[in-house]
Amino acid sequence: IKQAKKQTKIKIIMIIRSIVPPMAVLFCCRSPFPTVASFQWTSTRSRYHDHGSLVLAATTSTPSSSSTDSSSTPSQPSKQPSKQPSHSLNPIVADVKPSKTVEIFSLVKEMQAAGETVTSLCVGEPDFLPPQAVLDATVAAVTAGDTRYTAVTGTLELRNAIAQDLHRRKGVQYNPANEIVVGNGAKQCVYQGVLATCGAGDKVLVPAPYWPSYPEMVKLASAEPVIVQTNADSGYLITPQDLRATLESHPEIKLIILCNPSNPTGGVYHLEQLQAIANVLQDFPNVLVLADEIYERLVYDGDCPSFAAVDGMFSRTMTVNGFSKAYAMTGMRLGYVAAPLPLAKAITTIQGQLTSCAGSISQAAGVAALTQVTDKELEANVQIMKQKRDYVLEELSKIPNVKVAMPPNGAFYVLPDVSAYFDGDDAQLCLELLKAKKTGNRSWVQFWSSRDRAIELCHKHGRTWHGHEKVERILGRAKLERTIK
Repeated sequence: IKQAKKQTKIKIIMIIRSIVPPMAVLFCCRSPFPTVASFQWTSTRSRYHDHGSLVLAATTSTPSSSSTDSSSTPSQPSKQPSKQPSHSLNPIVADVKPSKTVEIFSLVKEMQAAGETVTSLCVGEPDFLPPQAVLDATVAAVTAGDTRYTAVTGTLELRNAIAQDLHRRKGVQYNPANEIVVGNGAKQCVYQGVLATCGAGDKVLVPAPYWPSYPEMVKLASAEPVIVQTNADSGYLITPQDLRATLESHPEIKLIILCNPSNPTGGVYHLEQLQAIANVLQDFPNVLVLADEIYERLVYDGDCPSFAAVDGMFSRTMTVNGFSKAYAMTGMRLGYVAAPLPLAKAITTIQGQLTSCAGSISQAAGVAALTQVTDKELEANVQIMKQKRDYVLEELSKIPNVKVAMPPNGAFYVLPDVSAYFDGDDAQLCLELLKAKKTGNRSWVQFWSSRDRAIELCHKHGRTWHGHEKVERILGRAKLERTIK
């Protein structure tokens, strides 16, 4: 009987060995043949597996009078006192603020998912569909099975299209083979540009008001943001005088982030203003420029040149652009950075270790956007945006004590001063709008480091009329409550 039991155990071991990698089975042997008293599936790591794997642990119980009886209950492993993980985080993360825009937009989506009707004016996203050529190219790519990895920098077809577009419209020439990197949205391209050029001990100049992610990206790169205040008199654009003074007082500045047109003010740097900035930078040859030009096709009056096209600036400029705003391809997450070879190579190295390539289907859609969508089609959308901007400005002017210091000339944002309401607490106003009137907006607190208080409204197609009526109602109620109090 004992011999039969031993043979049975041996058969069990052989079966286990046939279905589990030998090195993944832990045996405690007491004789020439492994004896199995209990089995326990555990999640562990081993030097044979670089990922979490299920390991079958075969253990034997401590010898006792009952352990020799095959019918006895298998012994249970002794319980060790559980230790709570420390969850120690990178100190850099502790200093980074979460995106309030993302938080408000997430709350909007939660309310919409719950069946509530919410007018979202908080996120920089057109509410019209991408052009038909883009939609058709997306379907064609899916149907053709174009779902494989591409080169880290993107398909050559897309990089060629980007290079041709930049040369045709902006007058700058990039080598599509090695000076253009396609990423998962312009946001990733901005961060990789910062990370490729800045680190501990470096500083980055950021004009205010600014997109809230800029200083946080700088912190993630272990660098320090230097915020330069602007005002309505200059159109919320940095002046050559302020630029020079800041560079002289902060010699550690290695990079300037220049958003043109500006998010959130809608201010546009025209050629003469860009040239004035370039003239200052001639005296600071080690300072680079990250030109975020994602809104450059949404300009209502005049033009929006590329900073890289300004005399002497090509060799020190990283140009970031994408497809989210002009082509309404926000969810496709497709952007790019064009830069001189040393900078593009560094950005490629970073992206190769982070996300690899952008989505192949999105890239196919991007090719269609640049090669099949006409300028006339895009201009039609700009004119619609301009009409909405004018309507929003007119309606805001009817609300007492609400002022717009500078009408936007680009992008699709309006930044009204609402400091006369809610005791100047613009964040509270945004929350009140969301809860009481189901309207999502962005507070200016994140865009502006001090002083005035304002909220940001994205003026879009069908949402604008209904959304701004809600804004007017809630401000009217706030004024009444304040008067009564």
